[in-house]
Amino acid sequence: MTAIKTHPNQMTDTHLLVNDFDYVQPVTIEDAMALLNQHGQNARVLAGGTHLLTLLKMEREAPGVIIDISHIAGLSGISQGAQAEVRIGPLVKIRTIFLDPLIKNRYPALAEACGSFGSTQIQAMASIGGNVCNASPASDTVPALMVYGAQVLLQGMTGTRRLSLPDFLLGPGKTALQKDELLVSIILPPPDDTAASAFYKVSRVSADLAKANLAVYLVRKDNTIQECRIAFGSVAPTVMRLTAAEEYLQGKEISEEVLGEAGKLVARAISPIDDFRSSAWYRRQLAGVMIQDALRDLWEKALIHSQASATFDHYELPAASPDGASPRYIPKGVRQKIEITVNGVKRQMWVTSKELLLNVLRDRLQLTGTKYGCGLGECSACTVEVDGKPMLSCLLLAASVNGKSITTIEGLQKPTGELDTLQEAFIDQAAFQCGYCTPGLIMTIKGLLNENPTPQEEEIRDYLKGNRCRCTGYMSIVRAVFAAVENSHSNLG
Repeated sequence: MTAIKTHPNQMTDTHLLVNDFDYVQPVTIEDAMALLNQHGQNARVLAGGTHLLTLLKMEREAPGVIIDISHIAGLSGISQGAQAEVRIGPLVKIRTIFLDPLIKNRYPALAEACGSFGSTQIQAMASIGGNVCNASPASDTVPALMVYGAQVLLQGMTGTRRLSLPDFLLGPGKTALQKDELLVSIILPPPDDTAASAFYKVSRVSADLAKANLAVYLVRKDNTIQECRIAFGSVAPTVMRLTAAEEYLQGKEISEEVLGEAGKLVARAISPIDDFRSSAWYRRQLAGVMIQDALRDLWEKALIHSQASATFDHYELPAASPDGASPRYIPKGVRQKIEITVNGVKRQMWVTSKELLLNVLRDRLQLTGTKYGCGLGECSACTVEVDGKPMLSCLLLAASVNGKSITTIEGLQKPTGELDTLQEAFIDQAAFQCGYCTPGLIMTIKGLLNENPTPQEEEIRDYLKGNRCRCTGYMSIVRAVFAAVENSHSNLG
């Protein structure tokens, strides 16, 4: 470790992490619990970090200690148990859940909720556990989890306990977690084989938080509703089940009269607020319409719905921490060495606890193709690849990417000096103007092509929903992606 020397004319941190903190990276659940017990309210847990880093930048949080649990082995798996229940580790990324075949098959509302979750980069970074523990009234995943009857498994110094989501979520940003407890699993019971379920969301733009969102689970028997579960988000202090509407719908046949009454029950039960996304009046009207549209949709789906009989083996994402590893600790005001691979070259860097990956790339390595835009994860100009996934370097602590591989726009150029096929396609199709947002767009699309080498236009547009560019239209960008795909296939052929 080396102490940081300051100079009278030294530039301040332009990337808005004002307050300093100690950074600790435990490698076991027991280490994390001990740290939580030791530091109490002075500590905050970092999993994906997209929410926490934003709060730190806006100075809404100023913890003395950041406990980064992202390297704890055993918290990143999705498994199917003997009783057919599914367990999701808290570190599983939102994008992973969206793409998972088990989730898509058995819990489609959860997959749809994850697909609607923020930008693609946020999906690649954010964890399911972080989204649940943030206890946001506007959470996308919680309504879906709630209609499936999900429970959370908490582990503390004295043992484990299992809570339903309504018992776990106490208010905006408040949960039932004790100071030494960690969320270690989200448990989904098996759904009814004949159930149909879906997630619905209305927002200002596709990558925004919801004006209102809704998950519905419906079991139909002949011409009546045998069971219905309804959960709304962004219309009350917490995501809420609409029990009065559920009870009213049980045993009913769908009709315009029944739908109208269900809409009225929902509108009366919720308690929305006015904010910059919507008014309380509009949310109340919207919720009544959303439930009617959802019930019409699922009423037809439930008639023809059949549960696939495919089985899925337990799997675990690679453990991040080797056996016998020690917790990494960076005190505030001190630099410590990390090792990262940047554009294929292994680098040793000395970083502070609050230094961002964006700072390291631009200021320390002079890789200025990665742009600083909003600083809050909303424009995606700072997108880079981290282990092949598009992520926002303005919301990544440099210490948290220790041991990972980073690719920037400069790293796409071939050793011979030729540009990447996608870069050439952007030039040929006039897919850029000022160029400020172009590196982020290209790095995002590289992530798409890694995931799907032959995307359709709708997939391209959805994947780019978090990339903001005020200069150019997206038609030329779509054409560039298709041109790059065609050129890649031609080169392979």
